[in-house]
Amino acid sequence: MPDLRETRRTLKIAFAGMAIADLVAIVLLLTPIAGSSDARKQEIQQLTMEQRQKTKQVEPLRGLDKKIVLANEQIDKFYNERLPNRESAINEELGKLAASNGVKITQAKYDAKEPESVGLAPVYIEANCQGDYLQLVRFINALERNKTFFVVNNVLLGDAQGGAVKLQLKLETYLRTGA
Repeated sequence: MPDLRETRRTLKIAFAGMAIADLVAIVLLLTPIAGSSDARKQEIQQLTMEQRQKTKQVEPLRGLDKKIVLANEQIDKFYNERLPNRESAINEELGKLAASNGVKITQAKYDAKEPESVGLAPVYIEANCQGDYLQLVRFINALERNKTFFVVNNVLLGDAQGGAVKLQLKLETYLRTGA
């Protein structure tokens, strides 16, 4: 038969231990060590606000891996569709735009720089043009809207003789170098 005295003694020790643990918990709850319930509520509210702020901060980073892949695809598409891979293509496109808008290019200087690490080589263009005012305006507009990427940096309007206006343009574009 089991020894009831030993079992009773073990249970008394267990109950005493639980009673001491309860007393310690009550003391911690009611003393300033754990803080008042208002202080705990305030701390919970503060932590909730911090969590919301941090969630807002990381929101733009969600799906970043997919955004990077999409951006790389868009960059490749832009390079292939809008940037030529040979200098003669720039000259051809500039000539076509001038002819279609009734503008005469009297002189053009092309200055190709060393390729950058991203696989592009900047090309700076200085062009002297001649035409009537409206034709020149259309020409500049066509440059800015053209499929080939041109950036108009400077426009200097010259004198007008017999209805023809002289214009000096400074442009830049880029060549794909395949790097």
